[in-house]
Amino acid sequence: RLTWAQLDAMVSQVANGLRSLGLRPGDHIALSCPNVPYFPMAYYGILRMGGVVVPLNVLLKPREIAFHLKDAQARALLVFEGTAELPMATMARAACDEAGLSMPVIVMTANPAAPSPVDRALSFGQLVHGQAPRCATHPAAPGDTAVILYTSGTTGQPKGAELTHFNMVTNALVSRDMLSPLVDSPIAGTTRHLITLPLFHSTGQTAQMNASVAGASTMVLMPRFEAAGVLKTMVDERITCWVGVPTMYWALLQHARQHGVDTSAIAARLRVCASGGAPMPVAVLQDFEQTFGVRVLEGYGLSETAPVACFNQVFLPSKPGTVGLPVLGCEVRVVNDQDEPLPSGERGEIVIRGHNVMKGYFNRPADTAEALRGGWFHTGDIGVIDADGFVSIVDRKKDMVLR
Repeated sequence: RLTWAQLDAMVSQVANGLRSLGLRPGDHIALSCPNVPYFPMAYYGILRMGGVVVPLNVLLKPREIAFHLKDAQARALLVFEGTAELPMATMARAACDEAGLSMPVIVMTANPAAPSPVDRALSFGQLVHGQAPRCATHPAAPGDTAVILYTSGTTGQPKGAELTHFNMVTNALVSRDMLSPLVDSPIAGTTRHLITLPLFHSTGQTAQMNASVAGASTMVLMPRFEAAGVLKTMVDERITCWVGVPTMYWALLQHARQHGVDTSAIAARLRVCASGGAPMPVAVLQDFEQTFGVRVLEGYGLSETAPVACFNQVFLPSKPGTVGLPVLGCEVRVVNDQDEPLPSGERGEIVIRGHNVMKGYFNRPADTAEALRGGWFHTGDIGVIDADGFVSIVDRKKDMVLR
């Protein structure tokens, strides 16, 4: 359990530690960490010293880690130690060696005082030891890159979406204001977010972690989704807000039914839930709302849109089966193959314009020009906009096999 003051001091120590290694504003610094307190410490520490955060999926293999580090031109890597089944730090060191990369590797261990378990790597304790708990924040311009998020992509290698400070701040504020109106007072810190989506992904990072910071809310981090643990934590930590994907909602319903879980204690606190990542079956949505006594709001976004672009909002009626309306400051259209706007009710590609759209794919000008042609981000998703402006996602322009 950390107070805001303790987190702030640790963020400063991380920033000062990175500067002591010779890292400078604008340097790209990779972060491979599950949902544990080290993630926000490192994430905001990198930003405070003026660096660019490159979050990595914790399940990447050494060959994939090597690709991401080289493609992002990373200058340093902070990595969680991991477990015997997933030795993240060992794999990261192997990736650096395989790619011939020479960079500082800082290992965040379960025991901060322990030396690094990996050869030629610093421990987190060594990084912050003796560093001042105060550090001036590097002044960033709105258009400066804050985060490079790698997309899975439908073709070829993953691409790094460059998201600016303006992208990240505005999307965090929009997320905060959409998810907290049903809770007493977000500014007073009464919103309690349970974060089970990975923080290295855009939804957990922006719509929950950054939104929690913007709203002085409490973050409860779970490194791994497990239905029984989530339901218990919702009660123990008096959770008021949770964001998940449809399979998580289905898993919670199944577990509650099979084990006769009394959901009344959860329903007494839970005020709002959100879902994204895939279309939510209407039957699952309605079943969850009835069982847990909470409204589930569906949304839509992509890594390239920081991520929230559409959302069913708390002060308006939802339309089940849709992903809601474009969020404040974001425009959404449906276009044909010639990029011409289509009337309501017709299927076409979803394109997006607004404060949330990335500046481009890092070091990939051709891909950037193609994705942002005409000033609109082309999502590759096929959708429909109805007469009331509600957006539905119905297909993909290009299919992808997830293996």
